[in-house]
Amino acid sequence: MDIRKVAPGLSVSPQITVQEIGILAGKGFQGIINVRPDGEEDGQPTSADIEKVAKEFGLEYRHIPIVPGKMTEADITAFAEARAEMMGPVLSYCRTGTRAITLWALTKAKQLSTTAILKTAEEAGYDLSGKADELDARRAAKAGAKIKAVPEHRHVHDVVIVGGGAGGLAAAASLLKRRKNLDIAVIEPRDVHYYQPGWTLVGGGVFSRDQTKRPMADVMPEDVKWLRAAVAGFQPEQNAVVLESGDHVYYRSLVVAPGIKLDWDQVDGLRETLGKNGVTSNYQFDLAPYTWELVKTMKKGRAIFTQPPMPIKCAGAPQKAMYLACDAWMRSGKLKDIDVEFHTAGGVLFGVQDYVPELMKYIEKYDAGVFYQENLIAVDGARKVATFKVTDDKGETRTEDRPFDMIHVCPPQGPVDFMKGTPLVDEAGWVDVHNETLQHTKYGNVFGIGDGCNAPNAKTAAAVRKQAPVVAHNVIAVLEGTSTGALYEGYGSCPLTVERGKVVLAEFGYGGALQPTFPKWLVNGTRATGLAWLLKEKLMPTLYFDLMLKGYEWLAKPDVISHSPLSHEVGEACDFSEAKSN
Repeated sequence: MDIRKVAPGLSVSPQITVQEIGILAGKGFQGIINVRPDGEEDGQPTSADIEKVAKEFGLEYRHIPIVPGKMTEADITAFAEARAEMMGPVLSYCRTGTRAITLWALTKAKQLSTTAILKTAEEAGYDLSGKADELDARRAAKAGAKIKAVPEHRHVHDVVIVGGGAGGLAAAASLLKRRKNLDIAVIEPRDVHYYQPGWTLVGGGVFSRDQTKRPMADVMPEDVKWLRAAVAGFQPEQNAVVLESGDHVYYRSLVVAPGIKLDWDQVDGLRETLGKNGVTSNYQFDLAPYTWELVKTMKKGRAIFTQPPMPIKCAGAPQKAMYLACDAWMRSGKLKDIDVEFHTAGGVLFGVQDYVPELMKYIEKYDAGVFYQENLIAVDGARKVATFKVTDDKGETRTEDRPFDMIHVCPPQGPVDFMKGTPLVDEAGWVDVHNETLQHTKYGNVFGIGDGCNAPNAKTAAAVRKQAPVVAHNVIAVLEGTSTGALYEGYGSCPLTVERGKVVLAEFGYGGALQPTFPKWLVNGTRATGLAWLLKEKLMPTLYFDLMLKGYEWLAKPDVISHSPLSHEVGEACDFSEAKSN
């Protein structure tokens, strides 16, 4: 648990689970203050669930639901009253802990100096400098006096990046390689960064789980300001990002890299049985080892692998799990006793036809059954039954139950919740960008990168490797008013691990056009090769951590044209010539 002591009797933390409440009781906590509304994030425990278990352990409980960016005077008063009424020690939490510590700071403004409050928050890992003026005003106000509106201290960053995943950090690194003195802020609440392409190899027994994660502090570029906060909204007409604390972060240019949501709850019963009853997924860090455990221990029965409707990140990953499992079973002599099935909601095995013949050879080699137009809609873990919605050639649908001994599930996916309904997204919730420039279709100083964009490319880390230099070049072109523009041709790569030691290195762009990195005599991407496996296992993690996230654009230099298709229109509220002096 990430518990951060703020004051005698009060600690704050990011979201807790119901399982952690017993741990809190064991540590001596006597109360919990939840300042987060229900339904804010996928998988978030409800207030009722937390309260029920808290009472079972004898802990007092208060719920003060604060909408990110919309903290009111009534919320502050309610928090102060809860603290006065509850015996300590007390833990207050929200998504990241930011709202919790902000409430503490505002209730203490009349008793402690602003310097002391900011220092305490910083020691707990939170930057509340944006609240300095409000804290000063509260301290200066006489008891009972109305708090007046505080003039904002408006610092404008050259570039603000939302998201510290592959897209956000790669863009930051590429920007700094071009302009070392850029003032860049990265907004990212998480403390851990994951190399997600490695989870397939964890599930295949090749990597350990710890090889795929690093502390966020180790991968965050040294020359950026890391804002450990969550985003509550966007005000592009004012060139501002609103944080969950209510603070505004201003920019000259914005790069949005929100990632993609894994929507486990779209499959009825799935979340409750993940990690047990033979139900697993390489799409989650803590589940990938369970995949390998199931593969090692399974001796006979039915193994099902599923793929939902597009879009999903790394469209080949559901197949990779199947191929590596089959290879392990074949090597151990168990495959003959295991019925392997691949159920996809799509109508083809892989979206780019050039790679299908080689993949079909492995389907035949492993004697796997492939079922098209079958979408997983429910999992009953206790009964070990999966339910599929099956669509026939006439478009008519029915449901079918299939028993399993092991099932690997790829969850349905979509836009992240905090982006939905904002001015930056299309009707579906994806960041609305031009396919080639990755510039926003309406706001000229806003760019998108990675899985959260609506550009029709494959959602892979390899796509980010080619997108980051394009975004970096085009951001600087807009900031400096130059006429050159970099173009992205939709590159994506999906190294399909068809057996231990061989990979089909699928590389393609918009429209399924092949975009091989290496000459065919060296690596034939339409065939399974040992060299491609070497690239996947040995080279790609290094390429990711030590090159892409460091701004080195080996084999990723963008195409630049002199007559740029970029728009140089920006929000009216920000005059760049004045902003830098503020």
